[in-house]
Amino acid sequence: MTAKPKSRRRTRPVLHALTVLALLAASAYFTYALRVQEQAKAPSVQMVQDKNVTAALKGGDAGGQKWERVQSPNRSVLRDATGQVLATFTDGARTATLTGPSRTFTEPANTTTKVVTENWVRLMPEPWKQGAESAPWFKEWFKKYFGSQEDDIFAFAFQYGDQAPVKKDAQGVPYAGDASFGPLNPTGSEGNDLRLEQSDFFDYLGTPYTFRNGVKKQPQSARYRSMDCSGFVRTVFGYRARYPLMPDDTPGPGLPRTANGIARSSLGTDVIPLKGVGAQFRPASIDLIQPGDLLFFKLDARTKDRLDHTGIYLGTDTDGHQIFISSREEANGPTIGDKGGTSRLDGNGYYAATLRSVKRL
Repeated sequence: MTAKPKSRRRTRPVLHALTVLALLAASAYFTYALRVQEQAKAPSVQMVQDKNVTAALKGGDAGGQKWERVQSPNRSVLRDATGQVLATFTDGARTATLTGPSRTFTEPANTTTKVVTENWVRLMPEPWKQGAESAPWFKEWFKKYFGSQEDDIFAFAFQYGDQAPVKKDAQGVPYAGDASFGPLNPTGSEGNDLRLEQSDFFDYLGTPYTFRNGVKKQPQSARYRSMDCSGFVRTVFGYRARYPLMPDDTPGPGLPRTANGIARSSLGTDVIPLKGVGAQFRPASIDLIQPGDLLFFKLDARTKDRLDHTGIYLGTDTDGHQIFISSREEANGPTIGDKGGTSRLDGNGYYAATLRSVKRL
């Protein structure tokens, strides 16, 4: 009669332990499942566009070009004789959006999305200000790049996507090609820190880099050919387009190291200023964004008041959705795809709901 109760007492701790393990596993999977659920119920509710910026150039001659000043944010728009946009320049920003030959960007491995665009995004040598169209530096720059098919910000970005071919410099160092997000996290799992962050452009290159302030960074061999979300933005805008870079988030004349540092910096122009990181601070409207803008997201409660993801806005895809590219762990590198949440800003999907601010660099 005493054996049965004794056996039950021994079994209960085992059952309790199994229950705790099951709860922990469910918690780790929660973020991943939430993304899937939110994408399934994502109607298009924010498809408002700034037609002053996104109109495509169909024709026009230099004699008919006309400059126009537009507000919110303050910017100068160059139009042709028919009124269609040739270029847009924003006060305080070096990023310029020029209209040129149509291009198509795809990522068959992770999405059926196609981005067909006539926007070419480039960095000017100086930040724009009203009247800069008369400056010698601008006239020289515009003559060189308007209509040019030399690689721009978008071309750079897609040179690190899935199956992108390797490109090498004169010394034989691969500077482009399929990039991963980072090495596997020993304590991570699918949908829960599967890969380690903190891979920067010099890790991808596998070469030491000395920043303008004299700080020298050494690459980690485990992070070779890897770049996290802010590392990707720094690779595209900094290493490739030559925007100055900082080794960390210390305020200075260059692009900070993290998404949070970039978002909170005084660089460029805040198209949608950061007001807070909570869900109530999701922008009510995103109609002012334009191709090439940097996007900042709040994805993880564990990072508290820090913004923890960044990407580059591309414009609308062939289905009319507002698309961006970013490097993330689920796709293991730069993507416009569906792994870890569809890369859309319209609707109420995972990334649309977590957008908090937008900067024009």
